[in-house]
Amino acid sequence: MPNLYTAEVAAWRADRAAYWLDAAQDIDWETPPETAFRLRPDGLADWFPDGRLNICANALDRHVVAGDGDRMALIWESPVTGGTQHFTYAALTERVARFAGGLRALGVEQGDRVLICMPPVPESVIAMLAAARLGAVHVFVFAGFPAPELATRIDDTSPRVVVTTTCGYTGVRAISLLPAMAEALGIAAHRPDATIVFQRPGGRMMALPGRVHDFAEVEARSVAIAPVPVAATNPLYILHTSGTTGNPKGVVRDHGGHAVALRRSMRHVYDIEPGAVFCCTADLGWVVGHSYAVYAPLLTGCTTVLYEGGATGTPDAGALWRLCARHGVNLLFTSPSALRAMRSEDPEGAHGRSCDLSALLAVFVAGERADKATLTWAAGAAGVPICDHWWQTETGSAIAGSLRGLNTPAGRAAIGFDLVVLGETGGVLPPGTEGELAIKLPLPPGCLTTLWQAEARMQATYLARFPGYYRTFDQGMTDARGEVHVMSRTDDVLKVAGRRIAAGRIEEVLAAHPEVAECAVAGRADAARGQVPVGFIVRRVGDSPVTDLRAELVAAVRAQIGGFAGFRRVVFLDSLPRTRSGKIMRRYLPQ
Repeated sequence: MPNLYTAEVAAWRADRAAYWLDAAQDIDWETPPETAFRLRPDGLADWFPDGRLNICANALDRHVVAGDGDRMALIWESPVTGGTQHFTYAALTERVARFAGGLRALGVEQGDRVLICMPPVPESVIAMLAAARLGAVHVFVFAGFPAPELATRIDDTSPRVVVTTTCGYTGVRAISLLPAMAEALGIAAHRPDATIVFQRPGGRMMALPGRVHDFAEVEARSVAIAPVPVAATNPLYILHTSGTTGNPKGVVRDHGGHAVALRRSMRHVYDIEPGAVFCCTADLGWVVGHSYAVYAPLLTGCTTVLYEGGATGTPDAGALWRLCARHGVNLLFTSPSALRAMRSEDPEGAHGRSCDLSALLAVFVAGERADKATLTWAAGAAGVPICDHWWQTETGSAIAGSLRGLNTPAGRAAIGFDLVVLGETGGVLPPGTEGELAIKLPLPPGCLTTLWQAEARMQATYLARFPGYYRTFDQGMTDARGEVHVMSRTDDVLKVAGRRIAAGRIEEVLAAHPEVAECAVAGRADAARGQVPVGFIVRRVGDSPVTDLRAELVAAVRAQIGGFAGFRRVVFLDSLPRTRSGKIMRRYLPQ
């Protein structure tokens, strides 16, 4: 085991409170914490409970105060619109402070929710950081959701203000976002006080329920405001992730623990220091986009590259490599799905080898299982190490993987994650034995603090099954060298192109069709997306041809969940395989 890693683990295990208080010194505090954590009755911890700070001030203002206001903070590039924008730390701070003033003028105060439904554009980042500046809670929603999913999240979080835009892009095609938002605002039980719309070229304005304001006007007429210090334990954001019941879970992240964990991860996991150029291709509606397209790079004083484009098709499989070459990217963080798509169109890796990638140090991937062939191809195309790591929406950063800053090329548990493998009865299994990966409580800083307005569900989902441990719902093992091997999910949440989708949510849509008697959804391997859902249907007696019913089911899933779910395959069966207690045995469904 590498010496750097061994020493860091030893320091953490020797005195965990002292270890994390030392890590907290990487952050600027209004009131520095004297207490590292306060244990709750359920075994979880409130991190830095006596500390006060503002994460937006740490991401922006402190770099300006330190004399780095002219350093580039954000570069945005959109091959689909041809747009490029550059923001220094001073310029981004000014825009965020003014938009925060606009939110306050609309009534937003500490603790209020601001729901953001936007593609990866600078105004998305500005809205996120402006909410954080006020001590408000941002709720970022994927811009491709249909109205029912948007309405669910509006009702779950009761936002005071909604921020959206006229259009996003799928490939090179403009998609209007306002019809779905208008319908969602109409059917949701909660009525926000106002909606702010960013008007983009290629998208048309339309009528929306309630008071509507123009993004640019809100910002222009507002006075810049200072960051509002809040308790470290105050909620920073809510991000919904799929659950096995199909109902989205609102993961809550705090200010203090999140800031400390992300700043430390940039050093330990990615080996990135201030001034580096960091590019994360994840959508901002995904946790990776929150952590590593916005907060971690800016907390570190890096330049973050925000990219509105695809791995292929905008215009070809060399787009990401050219992006890295143009901006001197030091670390690229993308998904296995993106690399698989690039490999499919460029099997020899010619695009990467034709670019000047001399600044690139490594490529990291996460979000789904990464096959060895794709990782090998990417290493040859980029000429740098390709590092795989494992984490979840709930953890906010890596649980395990290649910790580049600690010289661990193979998967190791990240510092703070006391990772074990449990058997069916909850006993700890020895190395080399496969079981459920679990984390001994308390969770380290940066992990979820609870589920939004669902404490009982938090306990039942993650803590009740194995007292004293957090369930990851991932199957795996550790080996004799301490390497972590993640095998598969233990529940029925699918990962389609890195995005988690509950099989139960798709089953709800299929079961609603009058000609469906029973149904089950299971994931199947897919060369491009990693995994795609397949619907297994037992028909009621009906007159519709099979081809018509198949088309209707596919269309229903697209309309109610979204095209990103990748649901296209339907298999008709006479019956579903079940246990004696009636549970569907998905492993016996046809491959």
